[in-house]
Amino acid sequence: MVIESRSMLRWLGALGLVFFAAVAQAMAPIQHWETAQGARVYFVPATELPMVDVRVVFDAGSARDGKRPGLARLTNTLLTQGAAGLSADEVAARLEGVGARLGNGSQRDMAWVGLRSLSDPTRLDPAISLLADILAKPNFSAADFERERERMLVGLKALKARPGAVAQRAFYAALYGDHPYATPPEGTEEGLAGIERYRVRDFHRNYYVARNAVVAIVGDLDRKGAEALAERLTAGLAEGRRAPPLPEVRPLAEGRELRVPHPSTQTHILMGEPGMRRGDPDYFPLYVGNYVLGGGGLVSRISQEIREKRGLSYSAYSYFLPMARRGPLVLGLQTRNEQADEALKVLRQTLQRFVSEGPTAKELEAARRHITGGYPLRIDSNRKILDYIAMIGFYGLPLDYLERFNERVEAVTLERVKDAFARRVHPDRMLTVILGPADKASE
Repeated sequence: MVIESRSMLRWLGALGLVFFAAVAQAMAPIQHWETAQGARVYFVPATELPMVDVRVVFDAGSARDGKRPGLARLTNTLLTQGAAGLSADEVAARLEGVGARLGNGSQRDMAWVGLRSLSDPTRLDPAISLLADILAKPNFSAADFERERERMLVGLKALKARPGAVAQRAFYAALYGDHPYATPPEGTEEGLAGIERYRVRDFHRNYYVARNAVVAIVGDLDRKGAEALAERLTAGLAEGRRAPPLPEVRPLAEGRELRVPHPSTQTHILMGEPGMRRGDPDYFPLYVGNYVLGGGGLVSRISQEIREKRGLSYSAYSYFLPMARRGPLVLGLQTRNEQADEALKVLRQTLQRFVSEGPTAKELEAARRHITGGYPLRIDSNRKILDYIAMIGFYGLPLDYLERFNERVEAVTLERVKDAFARRVHPDRMLTVILGPADKASE
């Protein structure tokens, strides 16, 4: 959810052109401390714009749903539906009045609530007070609970008409089995129907606590101002404790093919296995190598073999999605139903060849050049810097992660890529999900 502010947009428009490349080159070091309540704070001062971005991240994603899929997202959604006795409309009106913008979201690992405000204290102070109430004093009214739960149920029904989303849900369920990562963030119909309102309050009480929080701040503040802001945001939270570590992800013992019937005009194919976690020692060779394999768009091996040479798919790709535990390696494509078998065969052959041989020296150099050359664009705005420091804080990455990113990419060699893929990627032990018409697929 994002609540826009016309006032904010007018103010930003009046600032004129801003040279964000200069921001990237001059990004200040990340500062880190803890609040009195034990929340971890990560701060980057950025005085180029009179603006402050803040995000409070909790280890409260769908991996914490337990037997009630959808509980984490429902809780996170309800935070923005009223707090401290104010309705959602009243919250929106107050944000509009000070030119602020509210956002929130939830994924498998995390849930967050954030705010963008002008740094003028007459605007920032009331915005931060409102965000503190949203975090610590949500209404969780019966009417809001029923409305938002019903909205999520309607969303799940609509999701069934989206073949890509259906394939992804089947992929995660089959890949992770009884691990918490199998739980879909958007929930299930059975899970949502079984959630009582007190479960939302309990989830909030257990997970939306200071020691389970990371506060990321970027903007026009000094250290003293950032410390005061973080204290205000977390003072109303119970101290609590950090969520316990998630269980390790088990590797696949053997390959498996799952065919899912769906009245789709194309066949959707997802193939993969548990990949890597955030902070993984093999992160950079796998990341750079995957750019060559399927992460580099049209120039990648997968796209060249499947799209450019054979015309079997408009989009074919691969990516790693690191999480607190081993997130997936995913290879995917969409193709005409009659071409599905051929496209899958080429996808498997391309992966097997890459794991066996690795990239060429030319491919690796091009990948390193593209990744490092694009680095300034990764941090060319306060919002992008906020994304990164929130990730760094949540996953406990080194404070110099951004500062040394290009250095670590440049240190990746052919031997490191080939070694990492040989140890970590197993073409003969992949899960393959094939979603398409019933005459082409069967569960």
